[in-house]
Amino acid sequence: MKITSSAVSLTVDDVPASSKFLASHFGFTERMSADGFASLSRDDGAMDLIFLRRGLEVLPEKLRDRHAAGTIVAFVIDDLEAEHHRLRAEGVRITLPPRDEPWGERLLLVEDPNGIVYELVEWVTP
Repeated sequence: MKITSSAVSLTVDDVPASSKFLASHFGFTERMSADGFASLSRDDGAMDLIFLRRGLEVLPEKLRDRHAAGTIVAFVIDDLEAEHHRLRAEGVRITLPPRDEPWGERLLLVEDPNGIVYELVEWVTP
């Protein structure tokens, strides 16, 4: 098997809101979209994200009405402090301010308009 790319699909109520959030705050570009669907990626090859509106018939019946929950989308970055200041200035909802973990991770959590949680991680020496 040869994998040519990777994507995660998340079900949300407002596809355009999550798509706009990723484009505005994390530099993603919407590559494809239709009613109830958006596929976003970055030129640097980071993982693609797909948003699907809850209730779409293309979703398996048992998942059709579920909202993406319990999932954290993580991005490893170089300068967490700078990103924290930028996101705060842009009015992004920061749900966990920067903190250091004993295993060498510095992180912060933000949330998009649909409640999707994004973790920004910077590896540091513990």
